[in-house]
Amino acid sequence: MRLYAKHRRFAHCPSLFASRQLLTRRACDYALLPHGGEATSIWFLPVQLVGHGKNRDGRASYYLSSQSLTVEVYQGLVDRGWRRSGTVFYKPDVLRHCCPHYTIRLPVASFTPSKNHRQAINRWNKFVLGETYIKEAARLHPKSKEEKARERNSFDPITAIRESEYDNIKLPPEPAHRFKVTLEPDIFSQEKYSLFRNYQYNVHKESPTDISEHGFKRFLCNSPLQRKTAQVNGKDQKLGSYHQCYWFDGRLIAMGVLDLLPHCVSGVYFIYHSDFEKFNFGKMSAVREAMLTLEGGYEYYYMGFYIHLCAKMRYKGEYRPQYVLDPESLEWNPLEGELRALLDRKRYVSLARERRRGNVDGKDTLGTVAEEKKAEEEEDDYSDFPLPTASEAGDAVTKGMSLFDLKIPGVMAAEEVERDYPLDRQRITARGRMFEAEDLMAWDDSNIKNAKSLKGIIAELVAVMGPEVAGQVVVAFT
Repeated sequence: MRLYAKHRRFAHCPSLFASRQLLTRRACDYALLPHGGEATSIWFLPVQLVGHGKNRDGRASYYLSSQSLTVEVYQGLVDRGWRRSGTVFYKPDVLRHCCPHYTIRLPVASFTPSKNHRQAINRWNKFVLGETYIKEAARLHPKSKEEKARERNSFDPITAIRESEYDNIKLPPEPAHRFKVTLEPDIFSQEKYSLFRNYQYNVHKESPTDISEHGFKRFLCNSPLQRKTAQVNGKDQKLGSYHQCYWFDGRLIAMGVLDLLPHCVSGVYFIYHSDFEKFNFGKMSAVREAMLTLEGGYEYYYMGFYIHLCAKMRYKGEYRPQYVLDPESLEWNPLEGELRALLDRKRYVSLARERRRGNVDGKDTLGTVAEEKKAEEEEDDYSDFPLPTASEAGDAVTKGMSLFDLKIPGVMAAEEVERDYPLDRQRITARGRMFEAEDLMAWDDSNIKNAKSLKGIIAELVAVMGPEVAGQVVVAFT
């Protein structure tokens, strides 16, 4: 397909083609350029749908792949249910996914570590410092009555997580071990890869043949997010992707991969050496990352997706108060209370949807047996969403169905895009020249619901990213 600009101002747009690697109908090579910023190269794969028969044993996600992305753009994507895995950005279709993935966030100013969290931190501190140091330090550096009373009656997580760091302890004597935590750019090193290999094999139980240096680099190093420093309340705030490294007697024993965004710290992955498995590093790292969020002025700590149907993922709900992104309205609702009660009974939950249908009135949702039976019967009532399973949707998309006809929770409808976003003014570049969409000869003849047309492609891109993100970028066909 060859597209020309009106008055010959636009020369050529490359053909659109289907990806051979994914179960997807179409793909287009884009570059998104933030206004006045560096190029943000995007490979846009709107749909990957995998299913088996007409059941819910399938997955449905929507993908972008980028080599360079601003933290502002990614923040906008995260707040619409997107996550990052290396250079791939994906948004699960919560409705059609076999195990619905819900975006959650923790307002760190309201967070109080639980008893289990406190015990894990205290146990680690005692191990690092050692009994000899603790006794001698108490004799050489006695605490005041006020300090002792404060420690008995309250728990300061910021102080606690730093208690055993070598740079913070009082000398002499020497502690049993030297422990420190550093924050550094997500650059590859052999020591980091060795730690990753140990974790994947011994803790994650992955086959050695599935663990590679290339996979580690692609997954956890050299993020596409553009690093920079901002000023918040007179302090420098790091933005971009970083490795939070845990050093024990000069040895790297754990590492958190973090995306530091304008309004959140997003945990990407955490690994630790199997030698230290008994110390509950998962709990300690989450508290430390929450405190990094608090001290750095990021406000929210994003722990990835919350999967209520997966027992191993429910631990995220222990870090309270958690808020869940509504898959349809994109509003934040507290996990505790009516939402958790509904998640206990239903596979897919949108409080906005429940309220529209009159199923939630702000009271306790645990009703009578008849009410619970009614809720279970309504579980499969998705009449407003055609093709409720991944396999059915995948077949339809392969045959050319528009995402607007498919209807996806959290993705704008065609009418919303036309009403709320100036599609005609969308900036597009090709061969180093910039245009507005309406300048293209093929634009006027395109249909927003024709997924193979230029207007359909741009409209779907806006719908899945949202108008705020789309307004920050220039779409470049390369």
